Amino acid sequence: MRTPTKFAALALTAYALAYGVYAWIGFGSAAANESPVGEISRWCERVSDGLMREPVNTLGNLGFVVAGLLMLRVLARDEESTAPEGNRFFGEQPLALVYAGAVIFLGPGSMLMHGTHTFFGAWLDNVSMVAYILVPWLYNLAGLARWKMGTFFAVYATVLGLYAGAFWLFGHDLGIGLDLFGLSIGLWVISETLYRWWSPAARLWSGLVGFAVAAVFGISPAEIIGELGEYWWVALFWVPGLVASSPPQGRRRYAPWFWMGIASFMIAYAIWLTGTDEHEWCRPDSMLQAHAVWHLLTAVATWCFFKFLRTERLLGVDEQIVAEPLRQAGR
Repeated sequence: MRTPTKFAALALTAYALAYGVYAWIGFGSAAANESPVGEISRWCERVSDGLMREPVNTLGNLGFVVAGLLMLRVLARDEESTAPEGNRFFGEQPLALVYAGAVIFLGPGSMLMHGTHTFFGAWLDNVSMVAYILVPWLYNLAGLARWKMGTFFAVYATVLGLYAGAFWLFGHDLGIGLDLFGLSIGLWVISETLYRWWSPAARLWSGLVGFAVAAVFGISPAEIIGELGEYWWVALFWVPGLVASSPPQGRRRYAPWFWMGIASFMIAYAIWLTGTDEHEWCRPDSMLQAHAVWHLLTAVATWCFFKFLRTERLLGVDEQIVAEPLRQAGR
């Protein structure tokens, strides 16, 4: 067993032991938005007084643990001689390990929320989600701005640390009406658009892609324009364009893995919408819970995006010569 896998196994074992102790002492007070034992939870499942408040929804998070451990296995088996030049998702490179680690972290983070119904659990759940989703879009910006990896990790740690602190102090919206996880979905799509079709003009219009993403999740441009005070954060849709000063040095294959990841996530999201206590399909005592299926399908999506990021290849010399005038024009 390689060192990263050993570390992950030890961390998961320590988490399981700590969770057991936490359950033994009774978890403490439930968060204000959680239902009491015997009632139906926000995510449809009936609240239990056992080891897990929502047993099915909690155990559904094992999908993330399995996906992340499989990623570590793939990375451990990569041969250095066959690793594509410039691809940071081959072998046990720091970025690849952070991605796999973030996927594993999604499991315990969400398990603590569904298992304990405490504010601490909700905090760790949200921190784990942001820890994952920051990786792909900040990595895109790193490539488009020619950051060194040290800069990437410094920005990643700073944003994640500020988010964790602000959530703990001010709650889900950080006290400023900002859902960083939701915003990051848009920033990922925007940055991926720039990574694929970078040009000086694209830097200007790329923020509009965020409005299309918001519309997919039920927030129309008309609603945004009509309530700009509430949706002030759409201004951040232009951050990737401002940062993306250079065309990418690599190319990725979008079929099949990227589109499989998108499909898996969107199917999961459609199922997520049905997994609430207010939905007519809610069956609180069923062993099949929509929210648990959401966890499993989003775990599949993280695997698909991992495979997608491994398709990146450096541009050839001729392609870089073609791209250079575009970079100069963008200055």
